[in-house]
Amino acid sequence: MKLITFNDIQKSGVTPLQCMDWVDAAIARKEDAILPPKISLHPGVEGTFCNFMPCIAPDASGRLYGGVKLVTRYPERIPALDSKMLLFDAESGETLAFVDGDWITAMRTGAVAAHSVLLFAKKDFKNLGVIGLGNTGRAAMLMLAEKMPQRDLFVTLLAHKGQEDSFIDRFSKYPNLHFDVVDSYEELVSRSEVVISAVTYFPDDICSDSCFNEGVLVVPIHTRGFTNCDLFFDKVFADDTNHVKGFKNFNRFRSFAEVSDVVTGKAEGRTNESERILAYNIGIAMHDVLFAANIYKMLDKDLLTDIDLAQPDLKTWV
Repeated sequence: MKLITFNDIQKSGVTPLQCMDWVDAAIARKEDAILPPKISLHPGVEGTFCNFMPCIAPDASGRLYGGVKLVTRYPERIPALDSKMLLFDAESGETLAFVDGDWITAMRTGAVAAHSVLLFAKKDFKNLGVIGLGNTGRAAMLMLAEKMPQRDLFVTLLAHKGQEDSFIDRFSKYPNLHFDVVDSYEELVSRSEVVISAVTYFPDDICSDSCFNEGVLVVPIHTRGFTNCDLFFDKVFADDTNHVKGFKNFNRFRSFAEVSDVVTGKAEGRTNESERILAYNIGIAMHDVLFAANIYKMLDKDLLTDIDLAQPDLKTWV
């Protein structure tokens, strides 16, 4: 078994456009995956969670890979979010790698958010609001910047501890991105045609119904902060039904479908420019497993660290 570290993945040369391609392929083939809902444990401290995410899914060639990701959030820890993965060959049963999941989590999540924006936003949207300016928010912005290099985007950021300055600096090489900073959720949402929220935890909804204009798309990456939208938005989409059917308002959605069903033509996406749409990208292990499998195939195995978990050499050993 190999160890794949954060630095190994960064050196692999994966590009944002490759991340988008991997997400596109995974979403289109979601029905081929074995994907039970994640198990979420809460040790008792507000805002803390431990999620266990298993999946078996085919890559582009049809070979089956499996894995499980552990992602934890401890608010007082730096960074608060941490994830680790185990990757195995689901055809032979061979354990392939123990993988640092932080890079994969941020980049696949950003790519999925960007995928939803490209799929569900109004055709010629230009006004984008971003809440939560850490790695996941940056990844989503990076994917959109790379996918839409010719479109001027007017990006409104929420001021938070100076993070807005480093965020703007990070994207200074993109001349089509124009930034503005506001001090309230209400102002950010009310001026946006697309809202991406990458905040990991909100105790309550962040603004009133009246802030959401006709035609708005809201992508709450970590699902919190927008439950009022459940009740009056025209359509709600999610990456997996079983992951969201426990939401308190699930049975009150006006319209619901999986993102993959829109991609494969089994359900309608946006049908007019006035629909308010909510896209719950809850985060599914299929994306993590296929990202890890693709990265594993790209890397030179001779340069990776071996982990020797010596197994007993006898069938019966007790």
